[in-house]
Amino acid sequence: MSDRQKAVKKKLPVGSSDFRKLREGGYHYVDKSLFIRDIAEASAEVTLLPRPRRFGKTLNLSMLRYFFEKSDEDRSGLFGKLAIRDDECFEAHQGKYPVIRMTFKDIREGTWDACYKKLTGIIRNIFRQHREMLLSSEICDETDRKLIRHFLEKTANSEECEDSLRFLSECLFSHYQKKVVILIDEYDTPLHAGYAGGYYKDAISFIRNFLSGGLKDNEHLFRGVLTGILRVAKESVFSGLNNPGVYTVLSRKFSDAFGFTVPEVRQFLEERGMGDRYEDVSHWYNGYLFGGRVIFNPWSVINYADNEGEAKPYWINTADTGMIDRLATRGSRELREEIGQLLEGRKLTKPVYESIVMRDLEKRDDLLWSFLLFSGYLKLSGPAIRRNFYELEIPNEEVRIVYEEMVGRWFAEKTESNQLEEMLRALEIGDVKLFEKMLRLIVMRIMSYHDLAGEPEKVYHALVLGMLVWMSGKYEMRSNRESGYGRYDLMLKPDDPEGQGIIIEFKRLDEDEEQDADDDGKRKKRKKKKTPQDALEEALKQIEDRGYADELEAAGIRKILKLAVVFSGKKLWVKQGGQRHPAQSSDSGPSGIPRER
Repeated sequence: MSDRQKAVKKKLPVGSSDFRKLREGGYHYVDKSLFIRDIAEASAEVTLLPRPRRFGKTLNLSMLRYFFEKSDEDRSGLFGKLAIRDDECFEAHQGKYPVIRMTFKDIREGTWDACYKKLTGIIRNIFRQHREMLLSSEICDETDRKLIRHFLEKTANSEECEDSLRFLSECLFSHYQKKVVILIDEYDTPLHAGYAGGYYKDAISFIRNFLSGGLKDNEHLFRGVLTGILRVAKESVFSGLNNPGVYTVLSRKFSDAFGFTVPEVRQFLEERGMGDRYEDVSHWYNGYLFGGRVIFNPWSVINYADNEGEAKPYWINTADTGMIDRLATRGSRELREEIGQLLEGRKLTKPVYESIVMRDLEKRDDLLWSFLLFSGYLKLSGPAIRRNFYELEIPNEEVRIVYEEMVGRWFAEKTESNQLEEMLRALEIGDVKLFEKMLRLIVMRIMSYHDLAGEPEKVYHALVLGMLVWMSGKYEMRSNRESGYGRYDLMLKPDDPEGQGIIIEFKRLDEDEEQDADDDGKRKKRKKKKTPQDALEEALKQIEDRGYADELEAAGIRKILKLAVVFSGKKLWVKQGGQRHPAQSSDSGPSGIPRER
């Protein structure tokens, strides 16, 4: 019997983020309970923890609620066999405080009126949770009860709603004589919606006043914890708060509270009987660096296990990339070239700003990189190179697909779909003449969108890579990677070994130099134009001499289409190379000539 068969598999919490349900339902739970101690002992009363989507923020806040909340029932059993149970913090704080918990994660409305309606609905719900106490407590007088009814009946005005968090915390403290814990999940979602929907000023004004009322100089507050994706700049939403503790993905503190660490992933896979799948999981879902600690995407790891080890993009399939598309699409040619460099596996050195004023995203291209980092679409490669400057790269295979699809959408918007489909079909069946014809048509149609000054080879490379993204369902796209004794430009590795592999090498039609003798017997240089045929032969020779096909042949792929693409401005030529049989020695080129190294 295999280890996988022997493993006792608990249910996996796919789509469930209620701590009590997980613990009482016998679900697989990765112990993050010492996060409770870190919050209880934090220096700051208010802690802001920005993290990407689906990294466990909602589950952790649910855990805090069940731990701190004063209740008629004994909830200590929920924490049995967890690390916090043996910590002195447990007896000091478990079940001792009134808790106000709310989430803004579903507020994605297109107008301010709809957003405000959702916000007031959330306020009504938190008053309903404490309704019995609020209306029966002797501490509340008739004026208080009248206001409480306004909230319950959704008749409170905007000023009363903005002050509701402060008012409720005061009522709870007066009744229980214990300070209050305030937990707010995805606090910035209405701000993202406001930015996209054109009502950002209304959203930021309300959220600022609402949070300040409950979290600024609130003598009734024990701890406040907020999660979100971004730290929206202090001058915007936190202008009223006194020194909140803010811990982003750059911070060492709380670095292991969200997402799975390497030991946690290894243990998780072992317990699922999938210990041999670590490298696969690492390739697809690893790569994040939080405070110097390697972190895996927990949503994707759990879904990978739930689907019996099927590797695919689980996280990005739940994402709305509209804002990223909007910011990146309006960017310059340089920005698109840089995204092409990321797809090639290269790193970019960029400034990272921990606080973002969202209205500045439209004005400052440099803020895009911070937005992508904190949203989970880039990762730090290591510590800061210099003040506020870091090396950034794509974290893993799953996120790489986001960029490939983005590039694909850019070109699809400028290309007639039937032309693109015909070109890709020609490439797949090896009809080089038709491929050349359709590629010419597409280049003539869209190349005006690119500045060919500078490094036009990169532009052609990015153009073709973007179009080939649409073949990713059948092929693995590879770009600028080593094979044999050099780096090929583009490779398409078929998922089916019986399929046809494709290698494409780009060459700019450039002047070549040759030496002639002058009348004095001295040597001088004379420039001579290469012909398209010369450049095509040179590119095909490079494919052969440097063994670019080695990687495909090593994978058992016997049919390999080798193409040279030569260009001069908008003009281009394509030629197919010969077939080298896999049995031929990989240490020599044609006719036994040693390869260039």
